[in-house]
Amino acid sequence: MPAVELTLVDLDQPALEGFREFIGAWIVRGPDSALVVDPGPASTIPVLLDALAAQGVRRLDGVLLTHIHIDHAGGAGLLLERFPAARALCHSKGIPHLVDPEKLWRGSRKLLGKVAEAYGPIAPVPEDRIGFAENSRMGGLTVVAIDTPGHAAHHLCYQVGGVLFAGEVAGIGLDTPEGPYRRPATPPRFQYEVSRASLEAASAVPAHSVCLGHRGRVEDPAPFFAAARDQLDHWVAVARRHLEAGSAPWHEAVVAELLATDPMFARRRTLAPDIQARESYFTGNALQGMREYLEAE
Repeated sequence: MPAVELTLVDLDQPALEGFREFIGAWIVRGPDSALVVDPGPASTIPVLLDALAAQGVRRLDGVLLTHIHIDHAGGAGLLLERFPAARALCHSKGIPHLVDPEKLWRGSRKLLGKVAEAYGPIAPVPEDRIGFAENSRMGGLTVVAIDTPGHAAHHLCYQVGGVLFAGEVAGIGLDTPEGPYRRPATPPRFQYEVSRASLEAASAVPAHSVCLGHRGRVEDPAPFFAAARDQLDHWVAVARRHLEAGSAPWHEAVVAELLATDPMFARRRTLAPDIQARESYFTGNALQGMREYLEAE
């Protein structure tokens, strides 16, 4: 496997409180090759273009989209306009929504409101420049796609060399002085068994490091994925117990127990206040996905 150089480009959203150290794009460079993984929303494509120019990237071979949510893929069309030789990869289920993003944009605005407005409209991707294949050659690099539904039905991980780009299959996290902060990313429509199987599939990839969509890089994949599986199991069990017990308010009861019993999630208390506020919002989104799943059992 050819060695690759990795650069994380922070795509902070100054118009949104706490949306820093959250969204990031990965620049992947190999011998005479360059890829971008999850270019982010339209609003920060200029930031990504500056980072590519600073690295001397004049030709881009590929744009890998782990999923087509607006914070990961909303700017893909704009990036492809600047690099006419590049082609994009995403799950086959996502292709129609990138070619004609009107429905995706409407849904993003309805769900996210001012957050979607800050991210910016989704530029379409020409149909002849996007596709899906389990194995693709992009420049001098081989890209292997792994189907990992859960966070979204169209979620993929990608292996490039010895690196796995995991998107949100294992949730999101931040490094803190006390250790990693982690939480699942399980928005509606969450399906526990599907997400659990995708974690198993991702952990089986022979990679020496894992790059996350939100945020950072892990150099020891086995214990990382084991911890993600344990955390997901624990959250579902806590959510189920409080639902069966009729705890009210349910959300507050679940969060209180998780802060007391999940050391990785408990590190939320060490985050800056604006980031804590952001994480409180997305934690509610993740728990809502779990509640809807449990109520449908």
